[in-house]
Amino acid sequence: MTRPLKVMLVAAEASGDALGAGLAKVLRARLGADVTFVGIGGAKMAEQGVESPFDIAQLSILGILEGLKAYPTVKARLKDSVALAAREKPDVAVLIDSWGFNIRLAHALRKLDPSLPLVKYVAPQVWAYREGRARSLAKSVDLLLSIQPMDKPYFDKAGLVSVFVGNSALAKRFDHADAARLRAEVGASATDPVLLVLPGSRPSEIERVMPAFEDAVRRLKADRPDLVVVVPAAYTVAEAVKARVAGWPFRAHVIEDERLKDDAFVAGDVALACSGTVTTELALAGRPMVVGYKTGAVTYALVKRLMKPKWITLFNIAAGKAIAQELIQDACEGEALAREVGWLLDDPALRARQAAEQFAALDKMGRGMPDPSEAAADALLDFLDRRG
Repeated sequence: MTRPLKVMLVAAEASGDALGAGLAKVLRARLGADVTFVGIGGAKMAEQGVESPFDIAQLSILGILEGLKAYPTVKARLKDSVALAAREKPDVAVLIDSWGFNIRLAHALRKLDPSLPLVKYVAPQVWAYREGRARSLAKSVDLLLSIQPMDKPYFDKAGLVSVFVGNSALAKRFDHADAARLRAEVGASATDPVLLVLPGSRPSEIERVMPAFEDAVRRLKADRPDLVVVVPAAYTVAEAVKARVAGWPFRAHVIEDERLKDDAFVAGDVALACSGTVTTELALAGRPMVVGYKTGAVTYALVKRLMKPKWITLFNIAAGKAIAQELIQDACEGEALAREVGWLLDDPALRARQAAEQFAALDKMGRGMPDPSEAAADALLDFLDRRG
């Protein structure tokens, strides 16, 4: 771009906030004062100068019934987002992940200004279910920045230009992380077993998943008094996590500092994790894990009918087998979770084997590719140049 560029970035949850921050950082490094940002995001995008008019925790919604209950709030935030675009008049809008919110925003922005270029960053997982969303997206935006290699054929068929930029979670590095620093922070010795508990980044996940995780941790702690429990908390739910952990009958260490979270990922022996981006990050850090997840009964019944893969964890899908055990819905209960985690805690060879298999699956997914934020910036700027 040879003229000043105003970019609107919209992320409605923590994982999208990280992607938006990465893209903004690269664009600023390349364009300097010739780029400015407006939009919707969280703490990481705020660090890059994106001042959000509202807290995106209001939009971290998962499930059909939850979505219906939250519709008035979503509608109000959509109105705020459109008003922001009308006031700031960006040169391009990049809508990051969060299908339910951003597809509605795409329609509203198209109505506001048909000439505004719209870019979707992260595709709906049409390879897993709801293939029709490829056609819906093709009618709604001008470019797709895809993070999964299996996306492209579906969107090519739908007539939407798509560029595979890679998954930023696969680019995360832990070279700087220090296990000893984390252990010192929580008062653990070099030999104390450390369990990481990651209950999700959405309020609904804390509500549905955390009780089962709590039960599992109580059981594990009762059998292993020296077990050190560390809970890295997403900023979107940190207060809710701290409130619940405060009621546990034993000490658990809630970690909010980003550097210490990375330290925790290399210090933990085993992780008990809610399904999501964090499972890929844990695998990159070499942590064996057990994955748990619960959603609303209606949502689960619908997704179960539509879902094509047997698993929900990306590296399990890539490997074609359950490297990490998944306990979903009714199976996600304390006794079963504690049993699976306990086997890993008690068997170093099993931990090492799982970590190695996770690495192999990550290689299939594109581990080691160039920084996806750089590729996303390349694709975005090339797209804008071609539009003139």
